[in-house]
Amino acid sequence: MAFRVVNVIIIAGIFAAVGALAPASRANAQEAAGNAQAAESSGQLVEVTVTARRKAELLQDTPVSVTAVSGQLLDQLNVQDIARVAELAPNISIAHQPVSTTAATISIRGIGQTEAASTAEMGVGLYLDGVYIARTTGAVFDLVDLERVEVLRGPQGTLFGRNSVGGAVQLVSKRPADDFAIEEKLSYGRFSDWYSRTRLDTGLIGNSPFKATVAYLHRERDGDFDNTLAPDDKDPGSFDNDAVWVALAGEFGDRFSAYYSLDWNQRDGAPPFFQLTVASPDVAAYYGLSPTFGGAPFVVSRERLESGQLVPLGNRLTSESETVGHALTLEARLTDAVTLKSISSYRSFEQHPYCNLSGNGQLRGPVLDPVTFQFAGIQDLYGPYTCDNHPQRQHQVSEELQLLGGAGQWSYVAGLYYFSEKSYEHNQQRFTFVLPGGQAALNLTPLLSIGGETESTAGFGQVSYRPAALADKLELTAGARYTQDNKKFFSSFFTQRGDKDFSNTSWLASASYKFTRDVMGFARVSTGYKAGGFSARSNILVSYEPEKVTAYELGLKAEWFDRRLRTNLSVYQSDYKDLQVNQFRAGSGGTNADTTNAAEATIRGYELEIAARLADALTLDASYGYTDPKYDRYLFRDPVTNQIIDVSSQGKFSDVARETVHVGVEYGFQPFSVGRASARLDWSKRSRRYFGPGLFVTTYMNETLDPGTENLHARLALADMPLGSNGSWDVGLWGDNLTDHNNVGYGISFGGLGFGGVMYSPPRSYGIDVKLRF
Repeated sequence: MAFRVVNVIIIAGIFAAVGALAPASRANAQEAAGNAQAAESSGQLVEVTVTARRKAELLQDTPVSVTAVSGQLLDQLNVQDIARVAELAPNISIAHQPVSTTAATISIRGIGQTEAASTAEMGVGLYLDGVYIARTTGAVFDLVDLERVEVLRGPQGTLFGRNSVGGAVQLVSKRPADDFAIEEKLSYGRFSDWYSRTRLDTGLIGNSPFKATVAYLHRERDGDFDNTLAPDDKDPGSFDNDAVWVALAGEFGDRFSAYYSLDWNQRDGAPPFFQLTVASPDVAAYYGLSPTFGGAPFVVSRERLESGQLVPLGNRLTSESETVGHALTLEARLTDAVTLKSISSYRSFEQHPYCNLSGNGQLRGPVLDPVTFQFAGIQDLYGPYTCDNHPQRQHQVSEELQLLGGAGQWSYVAGLYYFSEKSYEHNQQRFTFVLPGGQAALNLTPLLSIGGETESTAGFGQVSYRPAALADKLELTAGARYTQDNKKFFSSFFTQRGDKDFSNTSWLASASYKFTRDVMGFARVSTGYKAGGFSARSNILVSYEPEKVTAYELGLKAEWFDRRLRTNLSVYQSDYKDLQVNQFRAGSGGTNADTTNAAEATIRGYELEIAARLADALTLDASYGYTDPKYDRYLFRDPVTNQIIDVSSQGKFSDVARETVHVGVEYGFQPFSVGRASARLDWSKRSRRYFGPGLFVTTYMNETLDPGTENLHARLALADMPLGSNGSWDVGLWGDNLTDHNNVGYGISFGGLGFGGVMYSPPRSYGIDVKLRF
């Protein structure tokens, strides 16, 4: 009900603004974008530049639904990885997955990917400075220093290619500065959470055309769940991370430039505590006897726990990972109107996760031999579920050539793309299977080793035309992309090798019209696809076809009252065919999942984003997103009758919230003769999410859901205070999750093993940070 009220208020607000429309008289857009300080001092909103169409253009002139989150706001909110970005943009969900500290589930407008296997394709493309990051595992890394984050909603199949059916997230790093500078930021907060970030800009080096940046980040934190068997710095939720960012840029006249970057991230942390919330009667009865055999008590609770026991696995309590990326971007201005651009990259990832999803200490009980079923004694139990996913590694190489230019009323971008990767993971599962009746169990250790190779090539082009007869108010755009994929796959479950080719043609058609200099409407039809492949956790070789989408969208981008109010509205419908559905299963054979093209779906929704300068010192930014996903067809083989049935009326979209809200308010003032003060509040809310396709597969789906999350963040800061002869410093007090809401981060139902559980996001935290600039 609260969501509906907020919805009505926001929609009413936009129509009230339209009804009170006054003639706009803003300065030239390019000049305003290039002089943000002048815009601020005049009481106007600052223009935002994005690269959603592979070229720099103003947000309000781009006929794409895109949210741009500035590096300044990310810094204010102490956002350290991409998961927090979901609080700031509509209709996007980014969730950390259990076990790994580097795996994320990303979905936009109801579409994403919940499978964390090293061979699984994403449904939302993730890019760092134009380089595609191919896997959900390895998608979470420390963000050292970003210029902005762009969230592109809707299929981006023409310019971004494969695996961007839901949309794309672009991470844009800060480029080296022209002048020498040093910046140091220190922060300390609850749970001994502290970090140090140092950035050094060399400025132009001597008389050379080069300038460089070196940045280093260290983060460490104690856990927020007290594991009584471990020190604080090994408790669930703890981490000890290091990250390095190196960039070198060179300008060779006005015709050629080069940019090289290196990012390195090493993470050592304990994943959040996975708490059991449900157990079957047999499982509860069996584990409940553990204390009588000298074992730990069996704990199941629907209320959030603050302490308990969690045993080491091979003397380890943390997950370890390393991510390395190299990128080289070359740009040559062939003429004043034509630019040739090359983006070359190599990335690698390796991790050793701490996989303990038992939520309990060392349990003990009567065990049978798994071969003879004879009594084997009272033993330490392997479960309910643990595993050892090591090694888990992936490396990729990509090359993209872009030709950007224009002539008269025409502009275009064309290109070629190549991508190659290899991935592998060794998953030694260890769990306890409770037999019917709850009197005995089996300790089992099935092995799953999987790996694969991907090679993809593509050619693409997009052209835009502005008829001179309409004074450049109308823009017509069309584009297409042809892709060929080859996928290879192997699994320890079978001896066959998978080897299959796939191809796809994605296209785009859009029209935008400038009703005034400040009001632009657009209509867009776009397609995209998620690559086909092989079901990573099936016990037989099963391939699936590409997932395809056709999306229809109407949008209105407007600025009112001399650029003091900005409203961006989008309405969309996405039609999915051959939807890839991941159906997780757990049983005596371990955890398995089948990926099949079992469904067709229609997803409708809308987004509204508002930015307003309510007074010279008071700004507001807000967003509301609504997603209404429905299966048109969902075929499922009933394991009891072996009949294929349509369960579309029962199907759920995993990790999808129907509604998202964010409101941010910032007030700036000057209480002293030097420096400036600011106070900012950010409130976000997300509605219920399910984790699983439906009760026909996910037995404990209702016991492992997210009932809805909310977060209140506050910051009070003093900035730009003089330090020495040419320096300045800032200090800020901050608080996160100030209402101490028990936010569920993720949930898993191990229905075949008789239990399920959730992991929670961090509780209330607070702290202080200081930034020094020289």
